[in-house]
Amino acid sequence: MNPGAQQTTDEDNNPAIGLAAKAVVEEFLRIIMIPDPAGARAFVAPELEIHFTGDRLMHDPSECSAFNASRYKWVRKRFERTDVVSGASAQEAIVYNIGTLYGEWPDGAPFEGNRYVDRYVVRQGKIIKMEVWNDSAERMLLRAGLCSPWFNPV
Repeated sequence: MNPGAQQTTDEDNNPAIGLAAKAVVEEFLRIIMIPDPAGARAFVAPELEIHFTGDRLMHDPSECSAFNASRYKWVRKRFERTDVVSGASAQEAIVYNIGTLYGEWPDGAPFEGNRYVDRYVVRQGKIIKMEVWNDSAERMLLRAGLCSPWFNPV
C-alpha cells in the first residue's frame, strides 16, 4: 500500500454522499437567486470563499446578491445539470452546476441563454468555496458595441 495514497472507506463510495452534496448546492442556488442571502447562509461554512466572475473575492452570500443587483435588474439560473465529481466523500465533495442565466439588464432589456459554470467545494455538508464563470461580460461588451458577434463559418 502506498503510504501517501488517500484511503477510501465504504462510506466514501456511498452514492448518497454525492446526492447530499448536490442537494446542498441546488438548494443554496435556489435560495440565493430569490435573492435571500440570509437564508443562503444556512448552506455555507464560516470560512466561505467566493470567486465571482473577474475573480472578485467575496465571503458572504449577501455580496453575491449585491453584485448581481449592480449588474442585472433581476437574474435567475436555469439548471442544465449538477454533477458531483467522482471520489466524493463525507469529508469533501466537488460539485459543478452548469446552465444558463436569464433575466433583465439594468435598462430592462431581457436576456436568456447566458451560459454559466459554477464550481463548489462542499465540506462536511457546507459550501466552503464557490467559483463562478459566465458570459455576462462578453454580452455586455456586445451590447456596448465594443465587440462584434461571432458568426461561425462552419
